[in-house]
Amino acid sequence: MSTLKGFLHESTKYNDRMKELKEFDETKCGVKGLVDSGIVKIPKLFIRPDDELAEESNHGRSDIQVPIIDLTGINTDHDHRKKIINDLKQASKDYGFFQLLNHGIPQRVLDGMLEGIRRFHEQDADIKKEFYSRDRFKKVKYSSNIDLYQSSAANWRDTLTISLKVSDSVESNELPAACRSSTIEYIDQVTKLGELLLELLAEALGLKQEHLVSKGCAKGCTLVCHYYPACPEPELTLGTSKHTDPGFLTIVLQDQIGGLQVLKNNQWIDVQPHSGSLVVNIGDFLQMISNDEFKSAKHRVVANRVGPRISTACFFIGDIVPPKIYGPIDELVTQENPPLYKEFTVSSYVNKYSSRAINKSTVEDYKLQA
Repeated sequence: MSTLKGFLHESTKYNDRMKELKEFDETKCGVKGLVDSGIVKIPKLFIRPDDELAEESNHGRSDIQVPIIDLTGINTDHDHRKKIINDLKQASKDYGFFQLLNHGIPQRVLDGMLEGIRRFHEQDADIKKEFYSRDRFKKVKYSSNIDLYQSSAANWRDTLTISLKVSDSVESNELPAACRSSTIEYIDQVTKLGELLLELLAEALGLKQEHLVSKGCAKGCTLVCHYYPACPEPELTLGTSKHTDPGFLTIVLQDQIGGLQVLKNNQWIDVQPHSGSLVVNIGDFLQMISNDEFKSAKHRVVANRVGPRISTACFFIGDIVPPKIYGPIDELVTQENPPLYKEFTVSSYVNKYSSRAINKSTVEDYKLQA
């Protein structure tokens, strides 16, 4: 194929794809709308590139588990607290992921949050459309695929996003009626848990308990409430592409269907649901300020023939307003262990992250040359 013919062919493919993306986006009905229409084949825009499909399957290893950490006695038993902190340290170094038991959030709050998100996504489409937006600065919005126009293949999910990046609170009338009370209660509980975990992780790094919280690492809470409909051809697509999280810490509430996988030693490991547990993972910012002491692991969600799968991820992304400069923590840097990353602000990092497909690493942009 000549250079000109090749260019025209690629240009036509690009234009066809953009047309298909816009048509899907303009329905404002998301993936749920496709499923409700009765499709038995997934549209081309969701099909992963041939090289990706040939390279790997959606199956993960279930014989290996991410660490499970029980917080029982965290504030009453000094010796047990030291063990928990050591377990958190090892999990954050080796996996970047762990599951929490007895974390303090009542089961009724967890169940209420999941049910509220289900109600939102399964309500009349015209009501949901009132919240549909691609404005990433909007406080409460519903959409499908934040990187729809940047990715090589769309993911099989819809999302309600609630952003507290600038304000630490949300007014009840700003939230959808379908999930209003349950969301407010969950936000209150999960933000307190996030502060506790960052205190424990600071101790795990050998820092003062208040170090990370005092630096604003528990600020900027953002909830992404995902709805993954059952997929007729799950082997061809993903629920969420491989990525790392822009933030310090992420706390995930998932239902019992499963599909979350973490990458370790180039193998995908299933993060199997445990009733009442929460999944926690280290974000890019904590990897960077810990100077690689902790790991922000790649993870993804596979599509499934059964569903819907429902999950809520709470990101703690730090101070945006006023801008705060973050970088490798002085106490963790020595002559033998020099800083590995440039300093950054949350907004500069998030702007880069949002300009590309989520499977493209932003961490690499901030690495210092050896």
